[in-house]
Amino acid sequence: MNVRTPRDPLLPLFPLFPLLVAPLRARPGLLLRLILWSLVEAVPALLAGHLVARAVDHGFAAGHPLRGLGWLALMGLGVFAGAWGTRQAYPLLARVVEPFRDDLVRRVAAGALHQAVAGQPVDASGVSRLTLQVEMVREAYAGVLMVVRGFLLTVGGALLGMVFLAPSVLPLVLPPLLAGLGLFLALLRRMAGAQRDVIVADERVAEAAGAACAAARDITACGAEDGVRDRLAERIDAQAAAARRLAVLMPARVLCLAVAGWLPLLLLLVAAPGLRSGGLTTGAVLGAATYVTGGLQPAVRSLIQGLGGSGLRLAVALRRILEAHPLPAPPPAPSTRPRASASARPAHDVVLTAVTFAYGAHAAPVLRDLDLTVQEGAHLAVVGPSGIGKSTLAGLICGTLRPDRGRILVAGRPPAALSPADRSAVRVLVPQEAYVFSGGLMENLCLLRPDAGEDEVTAAVAAVGAAPLVTRLGGLGAQVDPAALSSGERQQIALARAYLSPAPLVVLDEATCHLDPAAEARAEEAFARRPGSLVVIAHRISSALRARHVLVLDGDRAVGGAHHEVLRRSPLYRDLVGHWSDEAPPEAPPDGAAGDDPGAPAARGGTVRATLPRSRS
Repeated sequence: MNVRTPRDPLLPLFPLFPLLVAPLRARPGLLLRLILWSLVEAVPALLAGHLVARAVDHGFAAGHPLRGLGWLALMGLGVFAGAWGTRQAYPLLARVVEPFRDDLVRRVAAGALHQAVAGQPVDASGVSRLTLQVEMVREAYAGVLMVVRGFLLTVGGALLGMVFLAPSVLPLVLPPLLAGLGLFLALLRRMAGAQRDVIVADERVAEAAGAACAAARDITACGAEDGVRDRLAERIDAQAAAARRLAVLMPARVLCLAVAGWLPLLLLLVAAPGLRSGGLTTGAVLGAATYVTGGLQPAVRSLIQGLGGSGLRLAVALRRILEAHPLPAPPPAPSTRPRASASARPAHDVVLTAVTFAYGAHAAPVLRDLDLTVQEGAHLAVVGPSGIGKSTLAGLICGTLRPDRGRILVAGRPPAALSPADRSAVRVLVPQEAYVFSGGLMENLCLLRPDAGEDEVTAAVAAVGAAPLVTRLGGLGAQVDPAALSSGERQQIALARAYLSPAPLVVLDEATCHLDPAAEARAEEAFARRPGSLVVIAHRISSALRARHVLVLDGDRAVGGAHHEVLRRSPLYRDLVGHWSDEAPPEAPPDGAAGDDPGAPAARGGTVRATLPRSRS
């Protein structure tokens, strides 16, 4: 498959390091010129302490003030040389940053076009990524390059100058410098996680508020105002808590600066009498102090402020772009796995054998070499990141899409080769945007079962929780106008129609996404009790918790099995259900024992097996 999901949201910077250095590695000649001009820029940091020491020892302290001023004048010339090096380095950095920005623009534009060609829902946030987030990454990347380059040059020059001027001061300078930097790197990891938590919490508040506004009519009709208000309050409280955690961490940067920048100077001043008695001149002590105050301190301050500001913005914004438009996985090696025969399967099994599908001859496959067996009577929930191929899988099973390679059998026959009438007798698909036509409500409900009696229709309506809607519309004999119905109301009519269908296989492709969680649970539990097989393309993770079996599509891996089995085997599934840890949960009891999938519907027959080629690195 062609989607990779980041595993650890608390490490948004370090896994991106290869991507950030790639523009430099791709232009070796430009990198060499940048290094040479950077060495010129480092001249003041390298010579400042030496020139101060000579100005003191051979000038002012020796009674020759003009000679001392001459040494200081040389230091001024060094500053001009460093400024000239900076002037030459800036255009070179621009030639690194701008192509990096162009690559991001191409990635975002290509991803949006791929979604449009694949028929996926239009991602409105793509405009934000193409403008605001890409520009944020460009500016932050330039700032981080300048800060890191300046830090390495200045600190390197200052330490090298100390080696030639007074090696005995290095034990006073290096330990606190390294300790402060180590403390800052540890703190940076926590700040990056806190910064991401703030952004995610803000997005969740906006998502919940937008969903509540869009479903205001349904919420009022169901009397769910208090529950929705409580959920919004929880999201807002979580957002405030994330902001507080970030606010607590930010002032800790001062401690890092104190340890790495000011503690070396304090130790140097305390040890000055001992250094003098050990043979170090006054000028050498002042030169070492110049290296600390004029080199180390400004460099450390710039690094902490730059990485703590631009670095975090770069990491979070770039991570968000890559999550929406990930790198394609390399093509797998040809599979030599023996193919299972479908002849021994029960009558209404769903069998996919080495199925590969792509939206276009030159597009990357959405599904590649997928083997899946759903035996009759199974209740399967399919989960995974957006765009991973869940709806594509539903289309392949139902025959609305044809695989590029491989074989699909539903009830022993390829669904795409069946006539529409035969196909509807085998399976029923309820998509995310439900279809309701103008006319009688009874005609809509009986579309797939024209011979259904009124009692059967009433029972189906009650089973999926649509009875209040039917009553409000005026009963089964009412006329319906699709434009006057909300998305959730259209879904309830489509669910009742599918429940009434004689097809032994029901596929719900996010068919309850416009319902509140309680209504969704009632509908899915009704289908779970209905004879036949049920495949749910999950919109909420609660759908997976209700299912007997779970299939997780995760990049180039597919993990199938009971809930507790998938929890052990899939880090992504643990994330989705709230286990924000890389540690596997304890061994769960065997199927049927107490504690297996608590809250799931009554046990159903059937098993699920899913395999893919070995994960590719």
